[in-house]
Amino acid sequence: MADHCSPTFEHLATALGFSCQEAGGLVEVRNPLALENWTLPVLEFTIILGSALALVLAIVRLRRNGDPTNLVLWFGATAYLFIIEPPLYFPAAFGIGDHVDTMFAHNVFTVDFLWGRLPLYIIAIYPLMATLAFEIVRMLGVFRRYGVLVGAACVGFVHHVFYEIFDHLGPQLRWWEWSTTNPINQPLFDSVPLGSLVVFAALWPMSLALCVQLFVGRDVDQGRHFCGLQLVWRTMAIGISASLGTFILPLPATVLGVSGTTVRAVVYVAELAVVTLVAIPILARQWLSLRRGPSDVPVYTSRFVQWFSVVYLCVMGLLWGTALPEFFGAVDGYTSGGDPVGNLWYTLTCFTLAILCAASTFTAPQRKPEASLVAPIRENSAIDAA
Repeated sequence: MADHCSPTFEHLATALGFSCQEAGGLVEVRNPLALENWTLPVLEFTIILGSALALVLAIVRLRRNGDPTNLVLWFGATAYLFIIEPPLYFPAAFGIGDHVDTMFAHNVFTVDFLWGRLPLYIIAIYPLMATLAFEIVRMLGVFRRYGVLVGAACVGFVHHVFYEIFDHLGPQLRWWEWSTTNPINQPLFDSVPLGSLVVFAALWPMSLALCVQLFVGRDVDQGRHFCGLQLVWRTMAIGISASLGTFILPLPATVLGVSGTTVRAVVYVAELAVVTLVAIPILARQWLSLRRGPSDVPVYTSRFVQWFSVVYLCVMGLLWGTALPEFFGAVDGYTSGGDPVGNLWYTLTCFTLAILCAASTFTAPQRKPEASLVAPIRENSAIDAA
C-alpha cells in the first residue's frame, strides 16, 4: 500500500512511531503489550467493550421490548463512519487529493484496518458515544416533551462534553496526530482543531440523533413496529442523511471561513454556543420537572448507559491523571517528548458537565419500567407499510 503513503501521512506516522510503508494490509493484529504506551490498550479495551455491550443490549431491547431505536442508532453511527472516514484516509484514491490533504493519522493499536489507518476502537467509538449521549437525553424524556430538533441539540451537547475529555487527551498520549499545517485543521484550540471540537464532537451526533428520531424514534414512541427490511433501509438512510447533516450544519463556518481562520473560529464558536444555550436550560428544566413530581412524559432507565458512563468517566479520569505530570511540565504547549497538550480548563468543564449529565439519570425518578415504553411485538402482528 506504499502508493497511498502520502508525504503528510508518512510524516505523521513517523511522529507516532510507526512506518506507513510497513503498516499491514486490510487487517492487522498486534501484541497489545508492544504498543506505543500502556494507555493505548486500556483505551482500546474500554471503548470496544462498551460498544459491543451497547450492540448486544440494543438487540436485547428490540427482541424484548420491540424497540429498534438503539439498534438503528448503533448501525447508523457505524454507517456514518464508513461514509465519512475512508475519504479522509485516502483522499487521492477518492479523487479529492488535490483539494484535501491528510488531516490526521491514528496510531497503530492491537487491531487495525486499512493499512494502519483505521483502528478497531475508532469503529467502536462512534456507536458507543452516540448511544451514551442519545440515551441520556432519552432517559430524561427530552424528545417526548420538547421534540426532535431540541432533543437532537441536547444529544449534540451531551456527546460534546463526553467526547472532548477524550479529544483533548489523545494527541498528548499519541493516540493520534493532527496535521497542524493543513488549512482545514485551522484554527487550533491548543492541540484540538476547532472543527473537531465543534463538528465531530457536537454537530455530527446532533445530525445523527435528528435522523434516528425522524426515521425511527418518534414512530417507536407512538407504538409503531417495523419489520427487518424497513429497519435496514431506514438505517442506511440515517447514515447517509447524518453525513449530509454534518456537511450542512457547519456550512456557515465553511462558507464564511474563506475570509480567514479568525472568522471561521468565531462562527464555529457561535454554532457551539447555540447548541449549548439550547441544551443546558432544557436538560436542567427537564431534570427538575422529573424531580418535582408526576409527569405525563413516559420515561425509562438504561442501566447500561448509566453505569458505562461512570466507567468511561473513571477510565478517562485515570488516563488524564497519569498524563498530568507531563502536562504541567509542558513548555509552549508541548511535553518533553514533543507531544502537544490539550486545554485542561476546557476538559475540566466538560468533565463536570458530563458527570452532571450522567448523575441526572440516577437522580431523576424513573416511574415507568423500560418495557412499558413500547408494547411487545406480537409474532403474527401486521406489518406497517414502509
